[in-house]
Parts: sequence; C-alpha cells; structure tokens
Amino acid sequence: MKPTLQVKLSQHLALTPQLQQSIRLLQLSTIELNQEIERIVQENPLLELDDSIGNDSTDYHKVIPEELAAPLPNELEVAEESIPILSVEAETDVKQPLDEREWLPEDSVFRHNRDDEDERDIPQQAVEPPSLRDHLNSQLSLSQISQRDRKIAGLLIDSLDDDGYLVQDLEELVDLLPAELSIDIDDLHIALEHLQHLDPPGIGARNLRECLIMQLQALPPDTPYLEQALALVNNHLESLASRDFSAIKRVLHCSDDCLRSVQQMITRLNPRPATAFSSAVACYIVPDVIVTKIGGSWVASLNPEAMPRLRINRLYAEILKGCNDDSTRRLISQLHEAKWLVKNVQQRFNTILKASAAIVERQQQFFEHGAVAMRPMVLREIADVLNLHESTISRVTTQKFMRTPRGIFELKYFFGSHVSTDSGGACSATAIRALIKQMISAENSRKPLSDNQISEVLGQQGIMVARRTVAKYRESLQIPSVNLRKSF
Repeated sequence: MKPTLQVKLSQHLALTPQLQQSIRLLQLSTIELNQEIERIVQENPLLELDDSIGNDSTDYHKVIPEELAAPLPNELEVAEESIPILSVEAETDVKQPLDEREWLPEDSVFRHNRDDEDERDIPQQAVEPPSLRDHLNSQLSLSQISQRDRKIAGLLIDSLDDDGYLVQDLEELVDLLPAELSIDIDDLHIALEHLQHLDPPGIGARNLRECLIMQLQALPPDTPYLEQALALVNNHLESLASRDFSAIKRVLHCSDDCLRSVQQMITRLNPRPATAFSSAVACYIVPDVIVTKIGGSWVASLNPEAMPRLRINRLYAEILKGCNDDSTRRLISQLHEAKWLVKNVQQRFNTILKASAAIVERQQQFFEHGAVAMRPMVLREIADVLNLHESTISRVTTQKFMRTPRGIFELKYFFGSHVSTDSGGACSATAIRALIKQMISAENSRKPLSDNQISEVLGQQGIMVARRTVAKYRESLQIPSVNLRKSF
C-alpha cells in the first residue's frame, strides 16, 4: 500500500496550564495549599504574603485585583498604589529630665538593668520532655551494675518498640551482634532482668501477658486479690478477654465480689507502658468553612484563618508596566502566573463555599438534631445544583472540613448510601449508625443487644436493615460484639 498524507479535523479537550493549576489547587487540603503557596512565593518575586491583612473575610478580596475578574489583557494593567513615605521627627533641644541612675556606680546600673530586663528580654522556651531512651539510660547510670551490663542493657533499650516491648527474640539478637563483643544469650537475659526492673513497670516485656504480670508484681504485696489477679493473667487471660466470667469463677474458686475486684485491678493496668514518652505530633485540622445559625437557619461562611493572605507586589508590577523587552520578559511571565494563581485561589474558595452552602441547605435537620436526622445525599445531587461535574464535587469535599456546633466534619461526611424504609422512603446510613450507637449505649450491660435484636428494633421503626448490615455498621463504629460488651 502506498503511503499518503491525509488532513483530518477533530475536536478534543486540552487542559491549559491555568486549568491544570486550578484543578490541582482544588484537591489540596488547607495545609497542603499553604505549603504550595509558600513554595510558589519563594520562586516568584511578584507574589508575597501579606500578614497585615486582617482576619475579616472581607479583607480577602482586597488581595484580588479587580482586573482578574476578566480575562487577562494583552498589556499589563496594574492599579496605581501610593507608596507610604516614612517620616522622621525633628530632633528637639529640650533636655530630658536627669536620670537618677547617672549618679549610681556603673555596676549598680548594670545590676539594675539586668534585674528589670533580663527575664523580660530572654524568651521562655518550653522544656522538651525526655524520651524513653533517656529516661531508662538515666536510671541505668544510677544502678549498681557493671559497665558491661549497663552497655548490654543499653542495646536492649535501643531495641524497644514505641509501646515499650522487646519484640525481637534474644537468640536472634545474639546472632546479629558482632562476635568480638563476646556477648552470649546469658548476658542478654541478665541485661533484660535489669531492664525489666526499671520504671515504668512493664517496660521490656516480650508480650502482653508478661507486661501485665510485671505491673502486678510491682504492686504492694498486701494488695487485695493480688494472688487471684496473677493467676488469672498467667493462666486464663484469654477467658478474661472473651468475658467468660462463669469459667473464670469456676477455675479461680472466687466470689462475684472477688472477680469484680480482680477485673478492675487488671483493667487499670497499662498495656502500653511507653505511651507516656511517645513523641507523636498531633495533627491539627484547620476548618475551611464555619457553620452558624442566623435567623433560624444554618448558614455556611468561609473561615478567614484558612485563607492565604496572598497579593501581587505592586511596586514590581508598576515597574514592569509598559516594559516588553527581552530583559523583562521573564518577569512579565511571572506577573501573569501570579495573577492566575491569585485568581485560582479565589475560585477555589468560592467553589468550596458554594458546595458547603448547598450541603448545609440540605442538611438543616442534622445541625438541629444530630446524626440521627442526617438525610441521604450523593455527590450527583450537589453537582446538579451547582452545574458542576461530579468529579469536581468529589475534589471539593475531600480533605475539606466544616466547623459546626456539633464538631468538625469533613465535607464527605454528609454524603453516603441509604437504606429503604417500609414507607417507601430512604434513611441515611449515617443516621442508622447513630441509631445503633444510641441503642448500644443505652443497653443493659449484663444483657447486651445482639445484631439480630438491633435489626428487629430498627425494623419496628420502619428501617429494614439485615443483620449483616448491622454488624458492618457496628464494626465501622469500632463497637465490639455482644460477647465482648457483656460486663460482670
């Protein structure tokens, strides 16, 4: 076949760099957005963060030039802005009153200044809490053991996990140590014995049973029912976990009061003895939207604290006005990129506000009565109202949070599946989970409700839910099964 050239016309969608940036900013969380903006500000000298802008939501529009509402013109149009002039006060010949410290000796003036200003000028820094490794090593340094045993115990301290357990087997640890150290398995057992006598009790345990036994042995010997608690943890811990109280009373030969006291003693123990020294950093959520009640209805508004105070450097933009040579072409391109970024950031918050307002309008009963009044809603419903694509609503509601009088919720929390009712309506899965949680919290702990009984109670209220669905919702709420909820 002879090759030929053919001309074919076709239409396809092309994402411009500005549109790609708008989509990327829309799916970022507030923290990720601030990090992205800080990175761009460092690369683009035409952008700057203005911390002087107030927290009022109306101040956010001050950073958006009016010309950005329309397509960018070919020529640079920068609004004129007056540059503040620093004024210098004239010096006067009026002599200040004589300071009495001029008559004091020099060292007295120094002591006076030091006493008055030292504590005020030096910033107070919070003391960093000691780590688990430092806490244990400080105790080892005060113990009456040899230097060699102290170093071997230090090796075991470095092998502890975040909960304070020694999860690595001692025989495997011996094989990993260099042969020139001449450390055998007996040396590790001796070092482990020293480690397990340190504070907090239970540190260095190799499993949960050993951790609980070590904490019980650290109690005073005259503690009531201590012997029964040790026997229960050592031999019948699985029966206690499954709440088989009849079998426990039978093997321990104890009364109801004795078993109740033993159970309370064991539940007060700490299964993770190193949690007090955990260095986990709390992750704080900055809500994008705030919901308040105004005039009898709930209204959504943007959170000023979540909005980046971004603006274009007017001085540089004024200098570039009218310039179009090769030396300033790069800066002119950065000015256009800065304008597009400011516009996309504003569009991002406007889209979040529109979606949040639509959600609040349809979930008024939730804000009045809680999760039991949540109505079923899907992304398509909000997308049709805002005339946007469903994928756009998915980006808007992901990692965006709403602060309400009932707590802080992700926008996706208000969407979910539904279950049909006998009247032909629909009930939200969130409302069903809330009902299940209410029923379990109000149940008799000696006779907890089974999944079948919960399904029957919901059926009496007109909500047709199978037992498997009840079990799935219960597990999503991290509520144990009926056997584990039974108390003695």
